[in-house]
Amino acid sequence: MGVGDKFSNKAEELGGRAKESAGAASGDRDLQAEGQADQGKAGIKQGAEKLKDKANEAASKLTGNDKA
Repeated sequence: MGVGDKFSNKAEELGGRAKESAGAASGDRDLQAEGQADQGKAGIKQGAEKLKDKANEAASKLTGNDKA
């Protein structure tokens, strides 16, 4: 995944935080839960992104195609 995906995932996380805060401030538990769910999805995507990056680094080292 590229930089655009990373920004998109971070934006989803921040949007989720905003929804959670708005829900908490207004007493809207559904909005608060939706915000928490958005943050969870973004966290999963970010974790998968990191795992993929590490796998690509390891593959590059094994094949001798590393840039370092």
